[in-house]
Amino acid sequence: MFLTKGMRVGLRIATGVVLAVLYVPLIVVLINSVNADRAFGWPPSGFTLGWWSRAAHNAGALDALRTSVVVGLLATVLALILGTLAAMSLQRYRFFGRDAVSLLVILPIALPGIVTGIALNNAFRTVLGVPLSLWTLVVAHATFCIVVVFNNVIARLRRMGGDLEEASMDLGADSFTTFWRVTFPAMRSALLAGGLLAFALSFDEIIVTRFTAGQGTTTLPIWILDNLFRPNQAPVVNVVATVLVLLSIVPIYIAQRLAGDPSGGRV
Repeated sequence: MFLTKGMRVGLRIATGVVLAVLYVPLIVVLINSVNADRAFGWPPSGFTLGWWSRAAHNAGALDALRTSVVVGLLATVLALILGTLAAMSLQRYRFFGRDAVSLLVILPIALPGIVTGIALNNAFRTVLGVPLSLWTLVVAHATFCIVVVFNNVIARLRRMGGDLEEASMDLGADSFTTFWRVTFPAMRSALLAGGLLAFALSFDEIIVTRFTAGQGTTTLPIWILDNLFRPNQAPVVNVVATVLVLLSIVPIYIAQRLAGDPSGGRV
């Protein structure tokens, strides 16, 4: 498509404005995490790592971090198992209601978080009679983490086709051997990318967590929200927010590189 010089300049300016709106606030949070002024005066009068030291010894933040990691890992494991099974079933088999099932698998990530949270809260407490706890939180996170695993795996299966699996079975391999020796190695990078994205999605989740976590179960985003407007905790909150951003960037970057693997995950 041909763009005039004025259009190119306008596009660059618009891109710069969008990137600034997205990332300048994150940079401000990073600067405030080392700002010596407790009230975050601007420009900073000095810099200190004292807030980082306080955050490293903050029992509440550390407990919340551990909870977020545990919930994220457990939700990711569930999502990998269920998302992979759903993707293989929908890609490899034709059956009545296949499109409806595909829609139902993807729907949780499309719904507003507050709708998902209320629905799961009612399901746990009213329908099932299950008290809210760490495990209800894991199940709640897994419901939308399944989607990212499903999307990655089904995209890889479509790129693979079925020729290699058919050849394996023609040569005498059973279904399990074919999966372990052919299918799994080919979609390994897609599984890893989906797992990393699922963990990052769970780690950052706050709305569904509010509705499905039991008393005493506090994840890192919830801890940040609860302490955001407490003057004594504000510097520590900026440190924790910075750490949260960094922890979120790493798995997303790795997942993006893996998802773009030109080899299709073949070894």
